[in-house]
Formats: sequence, structure tokens, C-alpha cells
Amino acid sequence: MIATTRPEISVSEPTLYMALELGKKDWKLAMTSGFGGTPWLRTVAGGDVHAVARALRQGRVRFGLAAQAPVVSCYEAGRDGFWIHRALTQVGIRNRVVDSASIEVNRRARRAKTDRLDALKLVQMLVRVCYGERRVWSEVHVPTVAEEAARQVSRERTDLTQEQTRVINQLRGWLTTWGATLPSRRRGDWWATVRDWAGAALPTEVQARLARADARLAVLEGQIAGLDGQQQAAVTHAVPASALHQLVQLKGVATTGASVLLDEGLVWRAFCNRRQIGGLLGFAPTPYDSGASAREQGISRAGNRRLQTISIQLAWSWVRWQPHSALTQWYHERFGHGKRARRIGIVAVARRLVIALWRYVTTGVVPAGAVLKVA
Repeated sequence: MIATTRPEISVSEPTLYMALELGKKDWKLAMTSGFGGTPWLRTVAGGDVHAVARALRQGRVRFGLAAQAPVVSCYEAGRDGFWIHRALTQVGIRNRVVDSASIEVNRRARRAKTDRLDALKLVQMLVRVCYGERRVWSEVHVPTVAEEAARQVSRERTDLTQEQTRVINQLRGWLTTWGATLPSRRRGDWWATVRDWAGAALPTEVQARLARADARLAVLEGQIAGLDGQQQAAVTHAVPASALHQLVQLKGVATTGASVLLDEGLVWRAFCNRRQIGGLLGFAPTPYDSGASAREQGISRAGNRRLQTISIQLAWSWVRWQPHSALTQWYHERFGHGKRARRIGIVAVARRLVIALWRYVTTGVVPAGAVLKVA
């Protein structure tokens, strides 16, 4: 979401502004008291929040602020996640987590980039934001501890499914080099029954490698089944008014799709409008209109990859299982002529569908023409 356009604090209130440039070993802290002054730079050990507190006390003294003067801070979202945000807010610091991709940069082909320069620039941008300047950067909506923990199940399932696909593709690739194919039904020591191009059994070393890969595949399948059971149990015990129960009641929306949508923030991100959803998905248009040139560059794709993947899957499922819905009929009328047009149009369906599902779980408005599952 775009940063608020209203000043967070009174411009007359003495405030210390701090930007953190996070590194693995060291953190750079840039501090200032507002426009016009030269920022003060400090270096502390990475992860040492007590050193940050000491630096803030020194910063108040350096800029002539009261010992209880408010502090506003920011840092770029990245490897460290949100624990720093929680640690700062716990001691009364108003912190902002910034989307790194939204920070403006010099467009020269070659520019100086150091942690020191990044911290100094970030603190200057923080002051601009707090004084009410619009569109300086975009900020990350920080989930609660429970919300962040809950999405680990769907994310782990996605990773395990990708790993499962990788192992199966490996098996196919190894067998192809011997002129053999991977059996669709694999039971017991199936690798011993596979024959190469000449009808001979595979070498012992190849069979041993296939056996080890099959053992890894069995472990992955067991873990995926366990996570599927966990997600299904969550649906079974969900109260009727919950967003999860509402989503799985729609034909074309299964447990996995509903879980990913909710875990990635369909509700807890507190969207205000459909444009914010499109921005998170990355399915937003990127027009180019300069001078006499005007064209559409396509969708930005700069969004949440998990939401992108599951929204496309849900869109194909929706078109199949909700043939009489207004969205499906619009898709067939506009994109139902040719395979390429259908592939392009399904992205538009995905964007509209996620918006419709958001409205459904937040306001209770069922998508036009949609059919609920029979109990």
C-alpha cells in the first residue's frame, strides 16, 4: 500500500527520525531531526537491538531533543522479516517497513551504492513521508505473529509440491538417457522391472539411484499428505461465518486454494479497494504514454508469486466449475476465440476473481451467478 498522505506527527513536534540499513554483520543507523540538518550515522552489530536503543539515546542528545522525544524509524523488508518491526514497536517507536522495489533510485547507468549512502537516503525519504509527501515509497503490511505463523503451512506445502515435481522430473530424465520411460504406476521395486532400449534390465548403479530417489519421493508424499490433512481439519473445524468456510463453499474453490489466498493476506492485509489487490497480485497494467508514443506494456508481474500462481489455478478451475457465472460468460465472450486468447484472458479472470472473492469474504456478496456446493 502507498504511504499515508497525511503527516504522521505534528511538524512542530521535536522528533528523531531513524533509518536502518540491515546487513548480516552490521546495521547502519542514520538519524536526523528533520529537514535541513546533516544526518548522523552510527554502526551497530547486526541484531543488537540494545545497541540501537543506546544509539537512539545518543541521537536525542546530539540533536538537542528531550529524552522522551518520539522516534520514527523505517527499514527495508527483506531477509530479517518482521521481528525487528515488533521489537521497535514494543518500545514505543513508530516503525515503517518499506517495500525495497518501490524506493526511487538514480537512473544513471552506474551509480555509487553503499550501506552508508542507502541509510542516509532512506532517512531523508522517511522525513518526507512523515511530513505528508505523497508516493515516496510503498510500505509492507506487517502481519501479526499468528498471521505470519499460519501461512507457514501453505507455504511449506507449495515448497514440498515443487520438490516432488523436481524429483519426478529427475526420474524421467535419468530413464530417458537409457531409452526407458517412467511407469505411471510404481509399486514395490519398480525400477527392477524397467527395461532399456534393448530390452535389458538397467545397471545396478542406475537402479540404486532410482531407489534412493523413490525413497525421497515417498517422504515428500507423506509430508504433503500430512499438510493436506492439517488444512482439511482447519476447514472441518472452521465456523460457518469464517472466511475459510465461505470460500470452500464455492464450487471451483478447493481447500488448498482457499488456504493460500487467506494465508497470503486476502483478509488480514485489509485492502481498501480493488487496485490494491491488483497491485499485490502484480496483474496491474503498465501503460507507456510519452509524447507521441502511447502503448500498453502488459501487466507488471511485480507481485506476490504465490498469489499469482494460485489465482491462475483458481481461474481455470472457476471457468470449468462455474460455467454460468457472469465472470465465466464474460471470459468466453471476450477471449473464447483461439488458444492464445484464452491464455491471455485467464489472467484477467484471475484478477477479477480474486477481487470478487475478497468482496465475498469481507462483505458477503456472492460473485454474480456463482453456485455454492451442495452440502
